[in-house]
Amino acid sequence: MAHLISFATEKFDISNEALNAINPIAGQSVLNWIRRKLAGTPYSGKEPATEDWGWYMDVEGEGATYLVGASGQPDRPPPDMDWVIQVHRERSLKDKLTGKNKLADDDPFFALLESLVRNETSFRDVSIDRNA
Repeated sequence: MAHLISFATEKFDISNEALNAINPIAGQSVLNWIRRKLAGTPYSGKEPATEDWGWYMDVEGEGATYLVGASGQPDRPPPDMDWVIQVHRERSLKDKLTGKNKLADDDPFFALLESLVRNETSFRDVSIDRNA
């Protein structure tokens, strides 16, 4: 199960993003923004990489590892875009079989990420979906 954060903004210039050779979907700029915002917190993000649904990076901290994905679609008049950030908590096979270490509704990393997004004044229409 993933937790999702959706929002709209014109903050990111996708023309400066590296090419996603798998599928031309934006997301690198959002992940780089998250990486910068994580500085000084217990969490750190790795370099973003491409995936067929957008971009992703691994985030580590507080004894947990997360896969954070981002994708954006220019559904609004440019440069405004709709963005989705998805968060998955990595779990071992044993964790999955025993139901342990699930991404909880009160997960501290997700709470931090939600706070960062909600406090960014240029982000609008913020929506949260836990256990999507």
